[in-house]
Amino acid sequence: MENPSFLFSVGAFLLLLGPLVFIHEMGHYLVGRWCGVKADVFSIGFGREIFGWNDKSGTRWKVSMIPLGGYVQFAGDMNPASQPDADMSDLSEAERNQTFQSKTLLQRAAIVFAGPAVNFLFAILIFAGFALIYGNVVTPPLVENVEPGTAAAEYQLEEGDRILAINGEDISYFEDIRQHVMPWPGAAATLLIERDGVQLEKQIELGTAYAEDRFGNKSPYGLLGIAPPKQIIEPVSLIEAPGYGVEKTINVVKLMVTTLGQIITGTRSIKEMGGVLKIGQVSGEQLAAGPTNFINLVALISINLGFINLLPIPMLDGGHLLFYAIEAVRRRPLGPNATEWAYRFGLSFVLLFMVVVTVNDLLSFRLLG
Repeated sequence: MENPSFLFSVGAFLLLLGPLVFIHEMGHYLVGRWCGVKADVFSIGFGREIFGWNDKSGTRWKVSMIPLGGYVQFAGDMNPASQPDADMSDLSEAERNQTFQSKTLLQRAAIVFAGPAVNFLFAILIFAGFALIYGNVVTPPLVENVEPGTAAAEYQLEEGDRILAINGEDISYFEDIRQHVMPWPGAAATLLIERDGVQLEKQIELGTAYAEDRFGNKSPYGLLGIAPPKQIIEPVSLIEAPGYGVEKTINVVKLMVTTLGQIITGTRSIKEMGGVLKIGQVSGEQLAAGPTNFINLVALISINLGFINLLPIPMLDGGHLLFYAIEAVRRRPLGPNATEWAYRFGLSFVLLFMVVVTVNDLLSFRLLG
């Protein structure tokens, strides 16, 4: 298959991000309206407006030039980052009652949390739909073959062994083995296996392998060195599908938490993080591979969007929730100076992160260095 063209990848990126941003902001908007807050602006994208319209309630719906996010600016917000407007003295009592700041702490927290929550819910629905259509494609956690020269061979795993647990975490399917092995290249691990009806515990050291993209960039991953048996398709009922979607989403979040922890502790290089260019490339490749691949990517990016927005960083939804938690403990909100400095820190952090992942993308594409 030929690599997708640049324009195709751009189109795929917009097709991926646009709906996800829309549903995220729609979560904020709907819960805000339900709580009686007036929305001044609903924007897909940042910067200068391309086109828009006003609805009967006075909300300006618009599409803006920079398609890297979006925002809902509620009445009482000074800017799209939802910093409170300090001067609301000109508002009537009725208008003040429609501001975001006039609502209870629980209502404000619900409005903020609604955006990431909708992203998780969207991914759950996608995974549940796939389960209904295709069934649950699983592989038993059995050793079909041991690859010579790998950790499995060194520590004498045998064909027919069933892996019951890794580091105390139960293993139900072969996919669980990958989840507990691939993020930990070269790490020590405890395997609980069943061989001929007898349980054995083995202390091993995982191997390290490298995934290489078409540009020659290598990313390390943990390797056990066993081949899986044949896959089994388990039918999933309408009642079981939501549970499957929730479980799949939780597993993705767990993997993200593990990876983020490794980056923070230095176990994994920050160079492995990609930005807009990398997402655009992957979007084009997955759309070219077929709608199922692309929709699965949409679910994964939706989880990423929800997870990142819940990080306790000012400017993000998680930062607002952190402020509300502090307000709940102190019985009063943070002062304006502390809030201002927190927002400055949050903005600086977000901009620094964008620079880092953009540099990573440029290095990956051989456009820098």
